[in-house]
Parts: sequence; structure tokens; C-alpha cells
Amino acid sequence: MNTVEHFQRLFAYDAWANREVLASLRSPSQAPARGLKFIAHVLSAERLWLERLEQKPQTLAVWPELTLDECDKLAAEQATNWRTYLGGREDSDLERPASYRNSKGESWKSRKEDILIHVIMHSVYHRGQIATEMRAAQLTPAHTDFIHSVRQGFVK
Repeated sequence: MNTVEHFQRLFAYDAWANREVLASLRSPSQAPARGLKFIAHVLSAERLWLERLEQKPQTLAVWPELTLDECDKLAAEQATNWRTYLGGREDSDLERPASYRNSKGESWKSRKEDILIHVIMHSVYHRGQIATEMRAAQLTPAHTDFIHSVRQGFVK
């Protein structure tokens, strides 16, 4: 498996895990408000990093106020956007740097591959926070472990 294929697999997992979290936030009658806040941030940050990779202007706030329906729509868009972005890449492209400004306006340059790793890890981190919020509210969080997604055939 080459590097691009590896990232395609990780982003397939990410899209599945985001869908699972959104479904879990929908199922209880009163999902924790912080859970919605975290998933909106995950999806917005994913969009922001893709915009940085594509040298496009930022279109969403880092911590947006979104409804579950808006998050569902954004999750579907991002899944498609990542497939498209990765589908047009060669391994050598991911080794190249991307220049961008962070939310503080500071200029940075990072390897594209490092940005992609960051996006995946950032999303996993915040999905863990959502699970903690769900448990604190006596609710059952989504089971979003990578190995579970593979065992169940959600990620090939």
C-alpha cells in the first residue's frame, strides 16, 4: 500500500467515524450540547485544513455554531472532498510542503503528509471528548475505534 492509499483508508475511516458520532448525537432525546460543539469543530477544522492544502480562503469559523443537520451535510461534503483531494495525489506530492496562515495569522509551512496526519489525529481526539460527554450524560457513545471499523467491513 502506498502513502496515498494509506491516507485514503484513514479518511474513509474518518468519514465513517464522523457519521457514527452524528448518529449517536441524534439518537438520544437530549444529546450533550458540548458533543455537538465538538463535532462541529471537527468538521470545520477538516474543511479548514483542506482549504489550506488547496490554497483557498477559509470558509468556516474554527468553532462554528452548527445544527446536527448542518453537521450531517458538512460531514458528507468533507468525505467527498477528501476522496477527491486524495484521489488526485501522488505520494511525492504529499512530501511537499504547503504554506498557510493559522487562525492567529501566523505563517507556517508543513508537509502535506503531516497535515493529513494532524487532521486524522485531531478528529480522533475530539471524538473521544464527545464519547466522554455522552458517558457523563449517561448515554452510550458511538463505537468509533479504527479496528472496529475494519472488523465490521466499514473500512477496507
